[in-house]
Amino acid sequence: MTKLSVNINKIAVVRNSRGGNLPDVVRAALDCERFGAQGITVHPRPDARHIRYADVRDLKGVLATEFNIEGNPIPSFRELVCEVRPAQVTLVPDAETAITSNAGWNTLAHRDFLREVTAEFQARGIRVSIFVDPVPEMVAGAKECGADRVELYTEAYARDYAADRERAIEPYVRAAEQARRCGLGLNAGHDLNLENLRYFVERIPWTDEVSIGHALICDALYYGLENTVRLYRRELNF
Repeated sequence: MTKLSVNINKIAVVRNSRGGNLPDVVRAALDCERFGAQGITVHPRPDARHIRYADVRDLKGVLATEFNIEGNPIPSFRELVCEVRPAQVTLVPDAETAITSNAGWNTLAHRDFLREVTAEFQARGIRVSIFVDPVPEMVAGAKECGADRVELYTEAYARDYAADRERAIEPYVRAAEQARRCGLGLNAGHDLNLENLRYFVERIPWTDEVSIGHALICDALYYGLENTVRLYRRELNF
């Protein structure tokens, strides 16, 4: 069964736009869990424009499901992850100025660095997932880095889904099959939504986890958070 991890960054964006603590990020995360989310994802960035390091510390003490912290492993991020010790860390190569993640790692060019970071986190009992494009060589490279999982960057799949979903999924199937051959767990995320999610997991049923934030929070504006989490869970448990 593919698990749903809800990324709550956009909740923090709304809070930060006015100051104060409305909406309450911790309460929203606990509500997501109560409504059926099987994990909570956060992506703290250096400019703290959404999730802040303090939020990460606050969440660790209260979450009952898997906690996934994703981000670029700069020194401050590494220190935070080693302090908090979530269930999973997802390494993402986003620049400090990036609006959102826009590419996976070149696991061949950055192999030595990723090996070092992966070993550091695993020594503290943290599962490591590396964010990659749907390229079998990059998946195999993640295995060489010592990763436990890869997360496939699904922006291209979501962009091309409406025009030709079979063509859109093809590179992801190949990359997912490579992950399975390598003995890597498989996550997926970025622009997955209620329209394209079910087909993705139908074609790649060994997907361990999807991380969904922007689309889910947008849908929650119309359907309500509780109903939306349940709608996404239904797409995963067809």
